[in-house]
Amino acid sequence: MSEEERKILDIAGDYRQVRRDGQPVEDPDWQSARIVLTDRRLVLAGNGSNRTIPHGRVTIPDDLDGAENAAETLVLQMGSTVIEVSPAGETDFQDAYYRANLAGEVVLVNHPAVVGGVVQEDAAWEKAKFSTTEDGFSLTFPGGDRVRCDFADVGTVETGSRSVMGETRPVVEIEHTDDDDRSVETHLSGTERHTSVLRELFEERVAERDEDYELTETESQVLMALYSGVSPFEMSDFVGLSVDEVEEIYQKLLDVGAVDKVRTRTEVSLNAQGRNMASEAMSEQ
Repeated sequence: MSEEERKILDIAGDYRQVRRDGQPVEDPDWQSARIVLTDRRLVLAGNGSNRTIPHGRVTIPDDLDGAENAAETLVLQMGSTVIEVSPAGETDFQDAYYRANLAGEVVLVNHPAVVGGVVQEDAAWEKAKFSTTEDGFSLTFPGGDRVRCDFADVGTVETGSRSVMGETRPVVEIEHTDDDDRSVETHLSGTERHTSVLRELFEERVAERDEDYELTETESQVLMALYSGVSPFEMSDFVGLSVDEVEEIYQKLLDVGAVDKVRTRTEVSLNAQGRNMASEAMSEQ
């Protein structure tokens, strides 16, 4: 390891190869290894040999057949080869890997692409340096402008393909609140590696935050109404419930972390988790 290379994690674990030359490996065996993560590469040391995987060679496959996709299992694809890496014990290994892989990378950014649900027609794609902390991410543009956002303020994460600088590219669309407390979307693109790791980083953070809570029909109605801009003070008439019934629903939504209390009585505001839950509820309608 060079003096410029920074070690991030050094832990025990296991790995196995699940695809070779594009074909599934039959009954792949796990091998014990020392897992070393740096800001440049992942090293798997075991059985007298080291396997080095530079960050730049990796993409993260989405729901690959044959891979476990367990909570702490990292699935890495290098061309036609796919391996799984599983740390021993509970760690933030996946998150640490995604952040290390993306740290300081120059990506393509459209911000804000959407404000309050309105597409910004004059928004343009620019290059920006992506960086993260444990709590959030930032984008630094060549002119010195910077966009910062806490992961806790990210509501929904969508993926798709769009025209980016004259080419059709994969795009990761991040909905979040900005410094003016507006719901905005920041669209991110780049290489296949960039978008695959960005997708996993943000989806993992949203899934980690959101609890598995099943909304009732009336709770869904209230959340969707808040998401659509209905005032908390108008909610009773809008959904056809008494004020006391609405306040009981607000309390339940507060308990599950879907809204934040603004005033002592009746007023709440939808937060990132609530926007994500409302979006999921609307998609099920």
